[in-house]
Amino acid sequence: MAVAHKGSISMSLVLIPVGLYKTTVDNDIHFNQLDKESGARIKYKKYCSHCGKEVTPQDIVKGYEYEKGKYVTMTEEELDRLKTNKDRTIHIVQCSKMSEIDMIYYEKDYYAVPDKGAEKAFELLRQTLLSLKMVGIAKTVIGQTEKTIVLYPLKDGLIAKTLYYYDEIAEIPRKVPKMQLDKKELDMAKLLVQSMAKPFVAADFHDEYQERLREAIMQKIKGKDVLQVDQGAGNNVIDLMEALQGSLELINQPASRKQTGHVS
Repeated sequence: MAVAHKGSISMSLVLIPVGLYKTTVDNDIHFNQLDKESGARIKYKKYCSHCGKEVTPQDIVKGYEYEKGKYVTMTEEELDRLKTNKDRTIHIVQCSKMSEIDMIYYEKDYYAVPDKGAEKAFELLRQTLLSLKMVGIAKTVIGQTEKTIVLYPLKDGLIAKTLYYYDEIAEIPRKVPKMQLDKKELDMAKLLVQSMAKPFVAADFHDEYQERLREAIMQKIKGKDVLQVDQGAGNNVIDLMEALQGSLELINQPASRKQTGHVS
């Protein structure tokens, strides 16, 4: 797996060289765009708007438009000169309780993996944070953006979670009013939640639509039509108590009756 970012975790005088690696893989099916008549791939070319010449990545530089049609260019070397030694490290600026960070701020996750020879210092940091149920709040520059990073300890490693900044979080489009709830409705809803309670196992969940999509692609390769999937019965229940009661009955019915689709 390719490293997404190289640096060192810095906590006061402690320096731990690490690499950040993506925590996820892309398993989705991706489609290419084709010409409807010829079936040939649609390709996009980068070209100069002044002379019309096609350009390669080596011909492209970064430019900032400070006035309409006027740009100042910056080379990668010039951008790199702006980085201080602190920018090049994952510099821990404070430690906080895990519960103090709202989930809405989390952006991307990376595995933080120590370089060879840095395992002991890395393990010391991991165990200390885990035992105190705390996280390290750090800053570093990735590309041309300074990121706030949460170093989140796990039982077998550290996750580096990049955060959105406060001013990047949009306001809720519409505030939801606090509705007066009937005690019977609340008690019934609690029963429904409790009846659905079970330990979370990540391996139990998978992308069922992608599975149907792969099967449909194989059917079309074989020259067969894509069949309409079963949409299930419509649900016309509009009364809240009726919906809660029906949900409880559906969950609590024997497995054999669930599979045949019969509801008592």
